[in-house]
Amino acid sequence: MAEGDTMTRPPVPPFDEESARQKVKAAEDGWNTRDPEKVAQAYTGDSEWRNRDEFFKGRDEIVAFLTRKWERELDYRLMKELWCYAGNRISVRFEYESHDQDDQWWRSHPTPDLQRASASPPRWVGSRRSSWRWSS
Repeated sequence: MAEGDTMTRPPVPPFDEESARQKVKAAEDGWNTRDPEKVAQAYTGDSEWRNRDEFFKGRDEIVAFLTRKWERELDYRLMKELWCYAGNRISVRFEYESHDQDDQWWRSHPTPDLQRASASPPRWVGSRRSSWRWSS
């Protein structure tokens, strides 16, 4: 597969409510594998990401970032919920949590940036949220 290629995974646009929910669930499940290579394949080869003050471009940099992230953010879990959809666009609300090596739990509610993906700093929460619906 060439650098610019992505693996097309159904459902594909245009989205109705059911297909939008399926796409969001598939994305959540992919991230919750904590497999940087698998996650990176869902993005184009020239994707540009931002995480706080760090900027990176392309799948190799995405894989490196996610590898570092998940080495320190243990038992990382992501929850995505469909916010809205129209045609070929989907918007989601998401939050994630993890713990560090000292078993301190953190939760983040990223703030969207209309130009680039952005995330607010994680907040200490003390314990894992038990009310989330977790995908397997």
